[in-house]
Amino acid sequence: MIDMEAHYYNVSVNWSKERKGIMCSPELNQSNGEISSCIEVATPPEFPKGMPDIWSPEHLFTASVSSCLMTTFLAIAENLKLEFISFSCKSKGKLDQVDGKFLMTEITLEPTIIITDEKDCERASRVLQKSEGACLISNSIKSKITMIPTIKINKT
Repeated sequence: MIDMEAHYYNVSVNWSKERKGIMCSPELNQSNGEISSCIEVATPPEFPKGMPDIWSPEHLFTASVSSCLMTTFLAIAENLKLEFISFSCKSKGKLDQVDGKFLMTEITLEPTIIITDEKDCERASRVLQKSEGACLISNSIKSKITMIPTIKINKT
């Protein structure tokens, strides 16, 4: 376990019009000389006056769990010297009404790892399991997390 001081991540959201705003982070606007790495966010279309085709808080919540699984997997795979060709993960967040409140009740993660050697199948599976247990976002939320892993062999 890494022993470290607390870290802070800054985000600002500014309403632009209707049910839409712009989300930015000062830590992300510095790289590559890009003008901005801000994204549009909006109420999802399932809600009154929601907007299609724009990232919603529900998408971002689901994405944070999925991307945390990936980054945790990458760190653990590197530490355990697991060789792999690719990592991808489909994810689905379930919004439900519980006791009159809307909650993200479940996140289903479907990671796919492609390896080159069949002998690494069990190790890849263990790395995925460790990654699921160590994912700081999953450990920070009360949603049920279900992982359905797939490990494929590609003997290029």
